Amino acid sequence: MSRAELKLVNQARALKRWANEDSVAGTAAAREAFLARFERQVDPDSALPAQERARRAERARRAYFAGLAAKSLAARRRARAAGDAARQADVELRAARRAGGAA
Repeated sequence: MSRAELKLVNQARALKRWANEDSVAGTAAAREAFLARFERQVDPDSALPAQERARRAERARRAYFAGLAAKSLAARRRARAAGDAARQADVELRAARRAGGAA
């Protein structure tokens, strides 16, 4: 099975699962573990009051997603630049072929 076929099969299975189950409840444990990661990051010894730990963890979570957004923006810029360069190379190649064919 190709990677594309495997992706489609897995996507269909996931959609079928969430059509028959509560997706919020089904992902609650993973979501809690993900958020707990930031609490451990900002207060590994559990020395801070719960309210301060939660405030700092929320900021750490926001910083994490801001970093992902920055990486996404950089990747989109690189892809756009690569596409622009490829289009320019194609234009130049066509022009060179026309010039060579006209001689």
